[in-house]
Amino acid sequence: MKDVIAEYQRWKQQGEGLRAEAMRAMETRYRDLLTEAIQIAEEYRADFGVALKLPAGVSSFEYKAAGGKKPKAQPSSPVPAPAAPGPEAKPGPLEKRLAAAQKKLEAAKAAGAPSKNLEDKIYELEDEIRLAKLR
Repeated sequence: MKDVIAEYQRWKQQGEGLRAEAMRAMETRYRDLLTEAIQIAEEYRADFGVALKLPAGVSSFEYKAAGGKKPKAQPSSPVPAPAAPGPEAKPGPLEKRLAAAQKKLEAAKAAGAPSKNLEDKIYELEDEIRLAKLR
């Protein structure tokens, strides 16, 4: 009887060790997949100017941008006025999306296709840009 109990206890310890090992392996794999998903999402946003849509069943997916934290302004310091973009300033993602939408609008008008949705999108993008400049 004691042999059965001792054997069971050894088996249980081996199982616990294997369980812990599997848990670490799954956690590592999960982190690797999330890191890859973040890289793909950032590349997609950079190339196409929009975020990827989440698959059905996933309600949210958030990650911190790779750029790092922005330094906080001192509370006693005055808030600097937003600088006017000079001719050498690069267009931001909103400006890129606006330019792409304007090109699509021109193409749709030239083809005689309906353009109301594109006009609405351009209006929304222009509004977002105005709001972003006020911040």
